[in-house]
Amino acid sequence: MTVHVVVPDDVDTVPSGGNVYDRRVLEVSGWRALRVPVGDGPALGAALAAVPDGGSVLVDGLVGSRFPEVLAPHAARLRVVPLVHLPLADERGLSPARARELRALETATLGHATAVAATSRWTATRLGAFGVDPAAVVVAPPGADPACAAPGSAVTGARPHLLCLGALTPTKGQDLLVEALAAVRDRDWTCSLVGPVDRDPGFVVRLRARVVAHGLADQVTVRGPLVGGRLDAVWAATDLLVVPSRTETFGMVVTESLARGIPVLAADVGGIREAGPTVLVPAENVGALAGTLRDWLVDPVRRSGWTLSASARRGRLQSWITTVHRLRPAVEPGPGPA
Repeated sequence: MTVHVVVPDDVDTVPSGGNVYDRRVLEVSGWRALRVPVGDGPALGAALAAVPDGGSVLVDGLVGSRFPEVLAPHAARLRVVPLVHLPLADERGLSPARARELRALETATLGHATAVAATSRWTATRLGAFGVDPAAVVVAPPGADPACAAPGSAVTGARPHLLCLGALTPTKGQDLLVEALAAVRDRDWTCSLVGPVDRDPGFVVRLRARVVAHGLADQVTVRGPLVGGRLDAVWAATDLLVVPSRTETFGMVVTESLARGIPVLAADVGGIREAGPTVLVPAENVGALAGTLRDWLVDPVRRSGWTLSASARRGRLQSWITTVHRLRPAVEPGPGPA
């Protein structure tokens, strides 16, 4: 039986953690992709209608979780498995009314599921608040692709370089990082903020303004989204990945960094501990983030120790084959999800 996977239509072009997850699962599994624009209920309905009776469909939550009325007519004839990266209402920056609306829609959507796939144990636990039976949930954390070790400034002789990689939104917390960097602007460093800038344009405008207001324009660069060789070049120049998120279900960027031997300083939120960052600081605590950054910047022994710790993780990261193996009980016939 062919397993179908409903994914955003920009899965091959927009660099996001969810898209990378979907794309790698498709590549490793051989399952069939059904590309649907995010927010397009009729297109989602047409995609599901094309799946033969008795088929199995893994539906990315970004595409399907706000359309319970579209999934409902197919729930009796298909094995419908929502894939939840981050519950929609958990995205930061939403109005209370919009958050309540999205929570209600996702709760109704999950009520039509045969099983549910979650990308972390934290997300699986979180789904209990949506009325999902824990026995119906499979946990399939992201894999990590092997990558070349990043030489960083120790080899190039450049100033220590920090990277924050993710869509520029309140959820990812780049504003918190800019405030922390302002507290260490007397030290010698550079930082790249890399990721899509179209998710919350107002946030990006305010973020750029704070960079200028703090006098950081010569040290902090907002790069926008990067892919391929341009992203590889940024990774190669990076000494430390900083993940200042306000919430994370797993934090795939953490394992992407560790695969290159780059240490990770992260806010202790959601399921990010499952990804194994090098050092954690309290969530939304600018002072703690700034203090830890300063300690790292002024102490070469500390920097070396963090890098050695990250390098030790390179060979112990989960593969995408394992991710697909963990998804199979949800989408393929046989015993119920473990």
